[in-house]
Amino acid sequence: MRSEKVMFDGTGGKLAARLDLPVGTPLMYALFAHCFTCSKDVFAASRVSAALTSLGIATLRFDFTGLGESDGEFENTNFTSNIADLLQAAEFLGEKYEAPKLLIGHSLGGAAVLAAAGDIPSAKAVATIGAPFDPAHAGQHFIDQHDQIKKDGVVKVDIGGRPFNVSRQFLEDIEDQAQAEKLHHLRKALLIFHSPLDNIVGINNATNIFVAAKHPKSFISLDKADHLLSRKEDAQYVAEVIASWARRYIPELSQNMPKTRLKPEAGETLVVGAPPAKFLQYVESNGHSLLADEPLSYGGTNRGPSPYDLLLSSLGACTSMTIRMYADRKKWPLENVAVKLQHKKIHAEDCADCETTDGKIDVMTREIELTGDLSDEQKSRLMEIADRCPVHKTLHSEVKIETSMA
Repeated sequence: MRSEKVMFDGTGGKLAARLDLPVGTPLMYALFAHCFTCSKDVFAASRVSAALTSLGIATLRFDFTGLGESDGEFENTNFTSNIADLLQAAEFLGEKYEAPKLLIGHSLGGAAVLAAAGDIPSAKAVATIGAPFDPAHAGQHFIDQHDQIKKDGVVKVDIGGRPFNVSRQFLEDIEDQAQAEKLHHLRKALLIFHSPLDNIVGINNATNIFVAAKHPKSFISLDKADHLLSRKEDAQYVAEVIASWARRYIPELSQNMPKTRLKPEAGETLVVGAPPAKFLQYVESNGHSLLADEPLSYGGTNRGPSPYDLLLSSLGACTSMTIRMYADRKKWPLENVAVKLQHKKIHAEDCADCETTDGKIDVMTREIELTGDLSDEQKSRLMEIADRCPVHKTLHSEVKIETSMA
């Protein structure tokens, strides 16, 4: 992943943004809107964005006017100006890169993307995280000062331990939003994330959003997560679910194998490259689909295991299966098998028991864990059986590979 700092015009001057890009050509672009008084660098924004880029989705996250590194004064902004900033961000992406097909909003940013989505034609899907149904919910942070704000025009309030000048026009604006009507006419696929433990925006807000919106709509409960997605694993989970869910509505996310005249039959494996990615490969093996790739350090996109990773996986799986089959036949109390493997190349001269004396040789190390109430004799026998695994035998036998032009 690489991250670029970009700027574009907003409602009150220049808006500061981060464009997080995957290695290689992005599958598509997404736009992320942060929470009330937060910034583009809040955990929920940065972590979800990073997780999305690892899945091939380029993501733009930006600071709303008057927040973070963006120009303007917060007291001059409101929910309507946030929507305008979102539209400017979408326009910027469309002009400089590619228009966003996915909109993601956290907390009040979620309410903003719901309100703006209808005016972003490129967007096919919208995801919200801990979003309020009514933008007026933002005023709950300083509800005891509403009367003073309406009387004095501008009052400094404490939000999340930080001072902000909140104006009368802000209150009037958030109280005058037809959010239910916008949800009713959303006409985009909608995914709602909310935690039942959210003590900032209650989960009843998710219910109200879900009821107001039309299908296709989905709800995911973020068990044990807090409002800010402080735990990295929660942000990772959100990103993975978004990417999987959005494939149904955004064709660019579908991992379809490129066309080829080769058609695998039962028992055969087909591998097809995925241009313009340098190393990414689509694999169809006996009815199962997976990806193969190289790590970022080798110029790949790291979207799948490398060829040697797959080879180690084959040896490890075969080892575990062979041990299990033998123990079951003997009715031994084997509970489980775990195999850890590593591949490396060493100079032949450094190998004391190798027949090859020149150049380099491949070394695969295999560490096996056997769990269960097994005797030492049984464990010793199972370790011997590991070397009888068919893949192990293949690697040690003479192998002939016949190649022909299709």
